Amino acid sequence: MPEQREQNFSNHVRLDPAFHFFLSPLAAGLFFTAAAHAWRHPDFQTVWCAIAGLALLVAVFMIRIYSLRVQDRVIRLEERVRLAALLPDANRAVLQDLTGGQLVALRFASDSEAPGLALRAVREKLKPKEIKQAIQTWRPDYQRV
Repeated sequence: MPEQREQNFSNHVRLDPAFHFFLSPLAAGLFFTAAAHAWRHPDFQTVWCAIAGLALLVAVFMIRIYSLRVQDRVIRLEERVRLAALLPDANRAVLQDLTGGQLVALRFASDSEAPGLALRAVREKLKPKEIKQAIQTWRPDYQRV
């Protein structure tokens, strides 16, 4: 497997070339081309092609959104299990107060700083971006697409 570059706050966002540079532009282009054609030459077939293009565009984005939601659910579960093992018994109740976004952001925190950052996130109601910016020792996530 090729060597992964070090991940940090400034470079952790990833683009999926197949989605971002192929499927999305292709589906959008198909829809807008079909819609323009239907506008200029309205008949059953051109309108139907525009509707089919819209359906394709919506399907491409829904597939992406659904896969990201599943990944978020898995990440939240992993982080709850990890934090339950890392937090002292007296502080485990904080797991119920963490939002989904906070849990997803905490995946980047090292084991040594995750418990303190989780407590701080609840206490200060930190947004996911603020959590990621506060991380000192970054724990990379190369699996998220």
